Amino acid sequence: MNRHEADILQYLRDVPYVSQRELSEATGFSLGIINRSLRRLVLNGYLDIHNAPTEKAMAEFEQHRPRNAVILAAGYGMRMAPIGMETPKALLEVKGEVLIERLIRQLNEAGIKDIYVVVGFMMERFEYLIDEFGVELVLNTDYAGRNNLHSLALIAHEVSNTYVVPGDLWFKENPFRHHELYSWFMVSSLHDIDSAIRVNRKQELVYIPEDEAGNAILGAAYLSEEQAVLVRGQLVMMDRSRKYEDARWEKTLRDSDRMFVYARVLGPDDAFNINTFEQLRELDSGSTHLHSDVIAVIAEVLGVTPNEVKEIDVLKKGMTNRSFRFTCRGKKYIMRIPGEGTEELVDRYHEAAVFEALEGRGLCDDPVYINPETGYKITAFLDGVRNCDPQSEDDLHRCMKLLRQFHEMALQVPHDFDIWGEILNYQKLWGELPSIFKDHAKTQENIFSLRPYIDAHVETRCLTHIDAVPDNFLFYQGPDGTELLQLTDWEYAGLQDPHVDIAMFCIYSAYDRKQIDHLIDLYFEDACSIETRIKIYCYVATCGLLWSNWCEYKRALGVEFGDYALRQYRYAKEYYKLARELMEAEGLSL
Repeated sequence: MNRHEADILQYLRDVPYVSQRELSEATGFSLGIINRSLRRLVLNGYLDIHNAPTEKAMAEFEQHRPRNAVILAAGYGMRMAPIGMETPKALLEVKGEVLIERLIRQLNEAGIKDIYVVVGFMMERFEYLIDEFGVELVLNTDYAGRNNLHSLALIAHEVSNTYVVPGDLWFKENPFRHHELYSWFMVSSLHDIDSAIRVNRKQELVYIPEDEAGNAILGAAYLSEEQAVLVRGQLVMMDRSRKYEDARWEKTLRDSDRMFVYARVLGPDDAFNINTFEQLRELDSGSTHLHSDVIAVIAEVLGVTPNEVKEIDVLKKGMTNRSFRFTCRGKKYIMRIPGEGTEELVDRYHEAAVFEALEGRGLCDDPVYINPETGYKITAFLDGVRNCDPQSEDDLHRCMKLLRQFHEMALQVPHDFDIWGEILNYQKLWGELPSIFKDHAKTQENIFSLRPYIDAHVETRCLTHIDAVPDNFLFYQGPDGTELLQLTDWEYAGLQDPHVDIAMFCIYSAYDRKQIDHLIDLYFEDACSIETRIKIYCYVATCGLLWSNWCEYKRALGVEFGDYALRQYRYAKEYYKLARELMEAEGLSL
């Protein structure tokens, strides 16, 4: 049977037939479709002559009856800033109910008792659901590095006549049913420029060009066994490939230019994805989760009410922090919130001292607010910002000129950045876990053997940025429209040999030796001695190990950075070897 016939049969299972007009009003189908569908359902034995479901129809209902549900609740909820940094989205309170509890109750009302909840971020917070609702928790330990395709793949073997439901959905009325006759994927009748799919006249979900608006995706689905078997195969295949690490599970539903399941379309007020702080505020202005400490700080600092903090927009998650942009009384700001484990990596009192030394020098915007106890920082938002392009010759000239000017100021602060101590500290922080690199102990021993040469060739120590990577050089539009340049993210800054900043720029940019030498020549204006060049090679090796160890610590916290750790480790090994070879060639001793 087709989609129209299935919907009509579904309706007639629960409501006795009265008239074609009543059917038309209930289903939204035209009288012509109603008439044709009823004839075909009778002809194929699904309805009797009185338009009542037959035993064949009841067998069809039983074959497709919902058997279980999977709720996906493992992710960070980064777009929910600042709430998502404190509470998993599925545990948000909306209209007096916890989101996931409402979903479980609605599933229970439809006869679904076998419910799996895939958890990751703050997984312990979901433990009470086991006793209170009898659900089974499925642990996704790789929630930080992979999207929800991996979450569903963990329970793929149970997907058959299954509801798949994002944990951040709120339904006005219960969307789940005791009976389903076909597979569907849920979207809204609202249009969304970020959606890649649209519902056509046949109620199919077709993919559209990027510049067109599609139906807003709600993301819930029902998968009967005919389609579930395809999804299971796709989940297993895609989950094995790094290509799909950031893929959403609905990628498994794609067949050429469309999905191989029907659309289920809800009205604009029937369901909501709670993805942002403002979406929650719009749906339920009385939610207790709107009483955020972060929003309260902003309101107090700027002298406004919490409701005046608007247009909250999460920025790309950084390697150490999370930040979001917001608007208040016509002005734009950025709020920085420390990430997981940051208190072990950054001394916020040191950071405050750095900003005190930098104040008024034009190297960065002075913070509107900085609190060394919490790590919260508010800065003005810069319009027209772009990062340095490490492949652009003009950008490199300007960045190295600014870096050199900063170093020549020879600013002083009451703390240093001890590379050697931090290497050991990061290793200590990842605890009992062995290194992911088999020869880590030997590599670290080699790197520490470079220290005497480095110490012998340090000419000056002053405030050094430490994290002077291309992403932290910001080009922005000044008041007169000219493009200006400044440095951001000073949290690792301290007293150190300023030439460390050159090495940091290189290893983050994934430069080869030719590119590293070129950057050195730009900074020194072609006047770098061989001794200093070798010292910078030593820093490339040393800083490579530093950030490799840093990645291993973050990995122990469940945060992955792809191949970044491997790249840094390779710098440690390869530039140790290069530095030693050049020392021997130049007759320079350690």
